[in-house]
Amino acid sequence: MPGMSPAAAFNLRPAEPRDLPAIVGLITELAEFEALTHLLAVTPETLAPHLFGDKPVAESVVAEVAGSAPGAAPRVVAFALFFTNFSTFLAKPGLYLEDLYVQPAHRGMGLGRALLQHLGALAVARGHGRFEWSVLDWNANAIAFYEKMGATVMPDWRICRVAGPALAAFGPKG
Repeated sequence: MPGMSPAAAFNLRPAEPRDLPAIVGLITELAEFEALTHLLAVTPETLAPHLFGDKPVAESVVAEVAGSAPGAAPRVVAFALFFTNFSTFLAKPGLYLEDLYVQPAHRGMGLGRALLQHLGALAVARGHGRFEWSVLDWNANAIAFYEKMGATVMPDWRICRVAGPALAAFGPKG
C-alpha cells in the first residue's frame, strides 16, 4: 500500500526513525488545534522507543509531499499513529487509531482519506475484527468526514481515562 498516490503528489509509507522530529511537530500542531498543548510531553526521544525500540507498542504511517524547491527532499505533512487492541466479544485483535493529522495547507488532497483507507486495509490484511478511533464531539467536520467514509460514531459510549497523579494513586496501596 505504500507508494505514490495516482490522484495527488503524495506518498504514504511506514514511519522511520528519521521521521521522529516531523511526527512530533505534527503531534504539536494537533495539540494546538485541539487546545490541548497543556498535556503535551512528547519529544522525539520519548516517542522513539515506543515506535522503534526493542518492544514497540505503536506504529505510524506518514504522508509526504515533494519538497518545494527543485531537488528538495520530500516533506512529511501528515501522519497516523496506531496500535493493536483487542475485542473480547469478537475474540480478535483490532486496530486503534490514536491520532491522525494533516497539516492545513495539505488538506483537500485526499491525505486523510488515504491514511484511513490504508489503515483499514492493514486491519483487514492482519485479520483484525475492528478499526476504531475517537473524535472530539465539537469536531463536526471530522465527524461528517468519518461518517461519509462509513464509520459509525458510537453515541452511547464515553471514554474513561485515568492519568497523571490520579493514575499513580489508582492502584491498591501496599
